[in-house]
Amino acid sequence: MAHPVTHSVTPTATPTTVTEETITDLAAARWATAHDPRVAQLMSSLVRHLHAFARENGLTEAEWMAAMRWLTEVGQISDEKREEFILASDVLGLSMLVVQQNNRFGPGATPATVLGPFFIEGSPELDFGGDMSDGVPGTPLYVHGTVRALDGTPVGGAVVDVWQADAEGAYESQLPEVDEARLRAKYTTRADGTYCVRTIAPLGYAIPMDGPVGRLISRTEISHYRPAHVHFLLNVPGYEPLITHLFQEDAPYLDSDVVFGVKRELVVTFTEREPGPTPDGGRSDVPWCEAVYDFVLQPVSDQPVSDRPASDQPS
Repeated sequence: MAHPVTHSVTPTATPTTVTEETITDLAAARWATAHDPRVAQLMSSLVRHLHAFARENGLTEAEWMAAMRWLTEVGQISDEKREEFILASDVLGLSMLVVQQNNRFGPGATPATVLGPFFIEGSPELDFGGDMSDGVPGTPLYVHGTVRALDGTPVGGAVVDVWQADAEGAYESQLPEVDEARLRAKYTTRADGTYCVRTIAPLGYAIPMDGPVGRLISRTEISHYRPAHVHFLLNVPGYEPLITHLFQEDAPYLDSDVVFGVKRELVVTFTEREPGPTPDGGRSDVPWCEAVYDFVLQPVSDQPVSDRPASDQPS
């Protein structure tokens, strides 16, 4: 006679009732189980801050759905040349907050600012005073000075990576017809720390306004322009990496930069010059502009950036 098959049943715990009051603790506790301690910390904290935002503002279901659709559109428009999520971070001030938290340099060091979405690796190497504009129309601009340490020691052999927009406000990556380096180059300082960049005077420009970030900004009184500037990146052994801009003095939008990147220490005069001798030892047959700036590098510290006092960061 066959015996009936029996199955043992393991008792289960009574399900926790999810309520408006308990959901935050429950979700944060689940994310705190992440295997990486830092991921656990970040995700559980993110849950608590998101929930606090929803509670503080009485977030409606329609508003939540609009936010989900906006985020979806940000992802859909992004590609290898367009970083809409970075743009969103920039205009919300998050990018500059992270920059300042992670670059707490000492007094006198050149302050850092945002990298921006238009940096391209592998720029060509040019000699002292080499022309990175190479026929791009615009007023010639010579940027020159010294790279030195906080104690005044010249830093020879430092690679200065430079990139910028053209006189119409467009970067290389925004021009699909361009398939070679345009308005970007690497310069190496001489033994005495001096450098000389030859380029054209940049133009202030609007951030892309044809996507979800632009549409959101268009519903506010926020200026969508950046003031005229040139980007610089210096990554020198023994010193903290420096990502920064130089802004043209008296340029429009210095006080309303849409990505919050302007610092007073980075504003320089573009002095107009008549045809004649130039800082690279040559001559210009047309009027040109000169900007003089010394980059001051922060030596590498054994103290973690997060432990350095926030007051060390120049304003």
